[in-house]
Amino acid sequence: MTFGQQPQPNPNYEPQGGNTMNAGYGAQPQYQYADAGQRPYGQPQYAYAGDGAGAAAINGQVAYSYEEARRVSITKAYGEMTIGLVVTAVVAVLAQLTGAYYYFLAATGTIGLIGLCVVQVAMAVILGARIMKMGVGAARVMFYVYAALMGFTLSSIFWVYDLGSIGVALGITAAFFFALTMFSLTTKFDMLKLGPILMVGLIVLIISQLVLAFIPGVSGMTKLMCAVGLILFAGMTMYDAQSTRALFEAYESQGPEMIKRISILCALNLYLDFVNMFLYILQLFGSRD
Repeated sequence: MTFGQQPQPNPNYEPQGGNTMNAGYGAQPQYQYADAGQRPYGQPQYAYAGDGAGAAAINGQVAYSYEEARRVSITKAYGEMTIGLVVTAVVAVLAQLTGAYYYFLAATGTIGLIGLCVVQVAMAVILGARIMKMGVGAARVMFYVYAALMGFTLSSIFWVYDLGSIGVALGITAAFFFALTMFSLTTKFDMLKLGPILMVGLIVLIISQLVLAFIPGVSGMTKLMCAVGLILFAGMTMYDAQSTRALFEAYESQGPEMIKRISILCALNLYLDFVNMFLYILQLFGSRD
């Protein structure tokens, strides 16, 4: 099980490399300026709007333009996340139908399983830590490769749970994830303040699960850990939803290339939230074969 790095907005970041322009964002001139004093809204045609109503209309247009850009950016992040989930699902089904995961474990044993987990953790950490210095294409490919490896590993759930339980768990997770996202993006409560608490809880959860993995006969504690994990990742989902919006607001002036990087980073965090919630719900309510 792997977990993404939770970024903090950094308005002072200087982007390195990458100058490919996306047509959708390249048409918005406000993304080409680092501060509000340089925005191109003092053009001659507005110089004669002497009344307050004209200035208010201009300010309203600017605010609408920025708000629309943020909505598009957030949609891009959730779109990247959705593609990652589709890649995971397709690879998981194919690995089950072909027996690829079974043959892999039969050939490599425990060493192969541990190696696969280490590679996934390393990819998530590298992508979260280095994405600002990577090319957009490389970052996107790395994210999809990570999603494919996750699907390869998750094909093992077909050995344990029946298809009905997997489908129900997936549907519940999708509905739960959507509700949490909508609540987070509309509420005035600031989930970003809970970031340190959530990270401490995540570390405690990981350590507890590792300890329980080596203690036999603690199925009751395992269920408890699943319940705690589900609550924790519900909080992480709300945190990451608000963090996505905050990151786009912090970096929107640095151009479309930066927006693409932020979209992939946020997609990774949201993807991990969804996958972990799905696994906890499946363990809590799934019927084993």
